[in-house]
Amino acid sequence: MSPRMKAREEETAGTEVRKRILGAALSAFMEGGYAQTSTLEIATRARVSKRELYALFGNKEAMLVACITERAQRLKAPADLPELRDRKILTEVLTAFGTRLLTETTDPVVVAVFRLAISETVHAPKVAQALESIARKPTRDALRTIMANAKSAGLVVGDPDAMTEKFLGLLSGDLMTGLLLQVADRPSAAEIARRARDTTMAFLQIHPESG
Repeated sequence: MSPRMKAREEETAGTEVRKRILGAALSAFMEGGYAQTSTLEIATRARVSKRELYALFGNKEAMLVACITERAQRLKAPADLPELRDRKILTEVLTAFGTRLLTETTDPVVVAVFRLAISETVHAPKVAQALESIARKPTRDALRTIMANAKSAGLVVGDPDAMTEKFLGLLSGDLMTGLLLQVADRPSAAEIARRARDTTMAFLQIHPESG
């Protein structure tokens, strides 16, 4: 076997081990709580040695932050957004953004991570900080960019920051609170699409075109 092929196999094996550890860690955190879960339990579930676990992540907090980071990648707005030439395109972009955001944030695993971050603020403050910097802030920044571009094109009137918060408020309402408290069910794909579309229409009624 050539050195290049061997290196590729080792990289693939390392990726699989990493995925196993993260899956085991998240399952353990969700079932027993962050503080009560030991690195030995995670290593046992992942079928790796504690030495391997520490070599890859260092500690429990790093594992949970890594879980958040991987999920947050799905929340990124696509880089190839169409030029906002008219309200029809803006409607499509906002609806797609809202649908994607709701689909990801209402995922049971994501809700569980948010619940963990809230409950473990004292034990693992970096988890909440990671949620803010890796997931929440980039999402808001991406939406703010859309709003700023729409304003520059004369398609809406308003402050981009305020419009971003307004859209997110209309989109989520009290849904996330219900999911976090486990008193609401995750909406279906059709319900999510409808909610994103209704949010977009309501938002555009509040913010008309300039001139």
